Amino acid sequence: MRFDIFTTLPAMFQGPLSESIIKRAVARGLLQIEVHDIRAWTTDKHRTTDAPPFGGGAGMVMKPEPIFMAVEAVLGLEPGVPSPTPVILLGPGGERFTQALAERLALQPRLALICGHYEGVDDRVRQHLATDEISIGDYVLSGGELPAMVVVDTVARLMPGVIKTQSREDESHTSGLLEYPQYTRPAVFRGMPVPEILLSGDHAAVDEWRQEQAIRRTATTRPEMLAAWRARQEAE
Repeated sequence: MRFDIFTTLPAMFQGPLSESIIKRAVARGLLQIEVHDIRAWTTDKHRTTDAPPFGGGAGMVMKPEPIFMAVEAVLGLEPGVPSPTPVILLGPGGERFTQALAERLALQPRLALICGHYEGVDDRVRQHLATDEISIGDYVLSGGELPAMVVVDTVARLMPGVIKTQSREDESHTSGLLEYPQYTRPAVFRGMPVPEILLSGDHAAVDEWRQEQAIRRTATTRPEMLAAWRARQEAE
């Protein structure tokens, strides 16, 4: 899969996208991540990407011209022709980002992510360039760079070979439940023991315990998730 990220702050991506699982996946050729500086498509000597909003108001708004030009150039689009590649604007008005949405995005061979900044993005970008808009939560961030990193990390984990299939299936939200409690060595730490069932060697009993714990944890902290999970179980 290829990710094309459009931003005015490309340096923000150097650390998060060059470490750990993402770094290894890129090195193995499983992922391609290209970060594009929107300023490269400006036409003035100051490389301006923002301007005051029409009608007045606080802050600055990202201009449409460099964003349109950047996305069209990188994706090989003709002006006015819809993009076959999903072009995702990271913004507060978008669809809530969930594991289910990440799984749908993981089916695509390529994704383009536009990072907003300042007070917002000229709405013509949302209406006529973006094919989708995604929000990672109901809170205010300084820009779309952090949400873009979240989308890349979440979707990348779903690509074949990036992580072990079992690890992916056992994670919180993948099964519809929160993940069961995890423990490792030592078996007793400061008088706090690991549950005996995990030391029993009885894999069937361990699986049953983990399922019970996942249901219990989900019921305690995310009851709406448990209700949705039970509804799906009954439907099946």
